[in-house]
Amino acid sequence: MSSDTPQPDSNPLLRASNPLVSDLEQEVLDEYARLLGNVNKLSDKLADLSGDPASLTLDGLRLLERKTATVCTLLKASVYSIVLQQQIFNESEEQQQQQQMEQDPMGYQDGYEYQEGDVSFDGRYD
Repeated sequence: MSSDTPQPDSNPLLRASNPLVSDLEQEVLDEYARLLGNVNKLSDKLADLSGDPASLTLDGLRLLERKTATVCTLLKASVYSIVLQQQIFNESEEQQQQQQMEQDPMGYQDGYEYQEGDVSFDGRYD
């Protein structure tokens, strides 16, 4: 605590035994004394924080930035990999369709296999 903080014993009005102060006034004075103590503690903490933590905070933020950049890079690589795989898949399907069209330009796909060879009819022709 700061040295300029009045102690409850140094001010005669802050003593509970003072006959000039009512109970309600004494409660208000006690609350003001607690508030003054809390404000002084806050002031000390802010003075401590204003001196050194900028470097600590910046170091923490740099580490967080590096981790975030790594995650972003991995996400971009994953998306690129998926897009590339899809392109390769689409190109292979197009190639298969082109090969089918070259093999069967008329587009007949009836499921029958035609064989070349001797086609003869057994039977009577008179």
